[in-house]
Amino acid sequence: MPPSHSLFPDGGPSPAVYRVVGCRECGALWVVADRPETTACPRCGQRHRFERLHAFAETEDAAAARQARAALLADRAGLGEAFAELDDVAASQLDGVGVPDDEYLAASGLDPEAVAEAGARATAGPARPPSRRAAVLDALDALDRPTEAEVVAYAADRNVPVERVPDLLERLVRAGEVSESGGRYRRL
Repeated sequence: MPPSHSLFPDGGPSPAVYRVVGCRECGALWVVADRPETTACPRCGQRHRFERLHAFAETEDAAAARQARAALLADRAGLGEAFAELDDVAASQLDGVGVPDDEYLAASGLDPEAVAEAGARATAGPARPPSRRAAVLDALDALDRPTEAEVVAYAADRNVPVERVPDLLERLVRAGEVSESGGRYRRL
């Protein structure tokens, strides 16, 4: 499979490029994204300088790179013609095959809705309170030209230690993110 090259004459950012490369030690083939300085063979662990590796195929699509690797492996095994006759198996061809997730979970004695909710909670991660700095800045956004005492009260409601707020306000003023005039603060 000849490598495909993509030119960006405008110098704009190029999309990821995937290359099929091979190990000089054991002959393994693998796909490498972009241009790392070095890459390790997944079979023998030998590290290679990327610039010295031969790219057997190059594409901007990861799936096409995997397909090119598979074709190269089939050719090596003398099965190139048989491989060429195979259809590319797409996920859409697998729809409707097997038992639906809800049916499988219910047959296993699990509540599918409870499993879905648990999955949503797990992927959302723990709710983190805003940082102390963010809480002080939120106070300045929410309150109209607040005093230090008003900022302290607002931040304290968001678990910021009251003794830390004056120091945070002073740092924000020195950094030029906040201004203070007549004992009142506002965000710049």
